[in-house]
Amino acid sequence: MDHFLYRGGALHAEDVPVAEIAAAVGTPFYCYSTATLSRHFRLFDEALEGVDHLVCYAMKAASNQAILKTLAALGAGMDVVSGGEYARARAAGVPGERIVFSGVGKTREEMRQALEGGIRQFNVESEPEMVALNEVALSLGLRAPITLRVNPDVDAKTHAKIATGKSENKFGIPIARAREVYAEAAALKGLEVVGIDVHIGSQLTDLEPFRQAYEKVAELTGMLRADGHDIRRLDLGGGLGIPYTRSNEAPPLPTEYGQLIKDTLGHLGCELEIEPGRLVAGNAGILVSEVIYLKSGEGRDFLILDAAMNDLIRPAMYDAYHDIVPVREPAPGAEQAPYDVVGPVCESGDTFARARMLPPLAAGDLVAFRSAGAYGAVMSSEYNTRPLVPEVLVHEHQFAVIRARPSFDEIINRDTIPEWL
Repeated sequence: MDHFLYRGGALHAEDVPVAEIAAAVGTPFYCYSTATLSRHFRLFDEALEGVDHLVCYAMKAASNQAILKTLAALGAGMDVVSGGEYARARAAGVPGERIVFSGVGKTREEMRQALEGGIRQFNVESEPEMVALNEVALSLGLRAPITLRVNPDVDAKTHAKIATGKSENKFGIPIARAREVYAEAAALKGLEVVGIDVHIGSQLTDLEPFRQAYEKVAELTGMLRADGHDIRRLDLGGGLGIPYTRSNEAPPLPTEYGQLIKDTLGHLGCELEIEPGRLVAGNAGILVSEVIYLKSGEGRDFLILDAAMNDLIRPAMYDAYHDIVPVREPAPGAEQAPYDVVGPVCESGDTFARARMLPPLAAGDLVAFRSAGAYGAVMSSEYNTRPLVPEVLVHEHQFAVIRARPSFDEIINRDTIPEWL
């Protein structure tokens, strides 16, 4: 469910007409709904009611500080994967003890940054990282709380580029070697082992891979405790998928996911952490664009928009599907026609959809890409010297620009010309 609905023939973001925002900030732009963000976070929090838990929002999905503050006010922790994300979380007022640091390539500088600023735990991905973190912690006279990320070799049955739990993926330590590596960690004076971490991928639409992974984690917990390790925290990652289409086939609900967690791990007496990102932010955001031209080609018609692949890369990178809807509600029974929906970047990859059935549209009309709140703005770029598009947050009848569109001068003046030129 989201809060982008037609009302009086016009698409609204909560109580604000989307066309009103477009008139104020120009197109293209991202628009987020506070009500949707809040509702989706609460679904996860309530799904784990009755067990000790923390829902850490995976910032990589959408990391604007206004989004982070909205979620932090509801009690969210944060899952970060870089020093920059850590700095964003702290700038948004999130205390270090509610921040989990994930990622396969943490640098010593990032480790020092988080240790000095405060951190809940590092999810350590490899033995070399473990050794480096130990050395950094000892140099600061501190002990770093860690979990070790184990790779359970479970097929998440998702897109190959976002699967992370199979043996050939770059993530984590093979679960068969976990006891050996935990013994190494326990011998390092700068580390404090607090738990286990697992994350098998993103956009999962079936609970069975989660069950397989969590049953392996439960078994490992027993073995590690028998080895003398104080396993008191389980970080279960994120990955629950969202419906990108309006079909009747919906992914599992957070309540079902929460029940699975309780069934497989609730008996262990551990604090449980989950790290949803896409399901919190995905359907909470849209990308709004204006039609520039309608162009007739050889056997196909093109709808050319002012948004491009640099603004929303998912269709070009993952062949991802997004519903595209007109901001002005079509008349009942309006005849539809197939269009290739494309942007202005000079690459054939700058295509959002092929032969997409859409109602009549004309130059100047507005369209909205649904379910664009996750991995939209955060993956955008200034390719072709196209400015990063504004981000807007709506709260009931109000809206605010939470990231402004830079001017060409601001973009160009970031360049530095060598003195010999």
